[in-house]
Amino acid sequence: MRHLPSLYISHGSPMTALEPGQVGSRLAELAAGLQRPRAIVMASAHWLARTPLVSSTAAPETIHDFGGFPDALYQLQYPAPGAPELAQDVAERLQAAGLKPAVDPNRGLDHGAWVPLRYLYPQADIPVLQVSIQPMLGPAHQFAMGRALAPLREQGVLLIGSGSITHNLHEWRNYPQGKEAPYVRPFIEWVEQKLGADDIPALFDYRQQAPFAAQAHPTDEHLLPLYFAMGAAGSDALGATRIDAGIDMGFLAMDIYRFDGAQ
Repeated sequence: MRHLPSLYISHGSPMTALEPGQVGSRLAELAAGLQRPRAIVMASAHWLARTPLVSSTAAPETIHDFGGFPDALYQLQYPAPGAPELAQDVAERLQAAGLKPAVDPNRGLDHGAWVPLRYLYPQADIPVLQVSIQPMLGPAHQFAMGRALAPLREQGVLLIGSGSITHNLHEWRNYPQGKEAPYVRPFIEWVEQKLGADDIPALFDYRQQAPFAAQAHPTDEHLLPLYFAMGAAGSDALGATRIDAGIDMGFLAMDIYRFDGAQ
């Protein structure tokens, strides 16, 4: 049986949990075509730290890390079990790669994790743990984290980076329904072209090379999980496939990528 791909998922706003749009059906279709993982490791844009942290709780809580949304959103739960033994394995692999991780015994699942998982695996019966993102350390560091964990794909572990291909919340009210931010498509097309060409150096240097990089990402944290998923491909031949899930609110590109590596 082929080992699992790594994934990058644009999770959108928290409201994706109630109003999934195209991303819900795309994730369900994606999961249907994968072998069932024995566990999931998520690198979410909503867990930021100075050094790599690995969640090891046996029963992660569903974190509602947002405000000002409908009450129904705060009632949602994703009661997946944790994976303490896998967390130790993950920490050891990161340590062996020189990345100096620590284990967090209390961290639950933030919405960058549980919102897309609701559509990938709605039964919430697959163990899940999270690893943190280090925005001060940049794309190459996140790539190295993914690369250190890539062998887990051959052991039935699904490695996922969760962020957003474009993410500029300053645009929240600027693009009413039917209007699209002019920078979104040039940016997502550049990313798709560079991923298809396995141009990892250009992607590392996206701030200088990508069109409208500052508009698409005023800060890096929602793109950094992409590099985790790229590294988790296990090869510089990324085997990238783009899954178009539309553009939410005119400025949030909901692209999903799978990376099959050099199979």
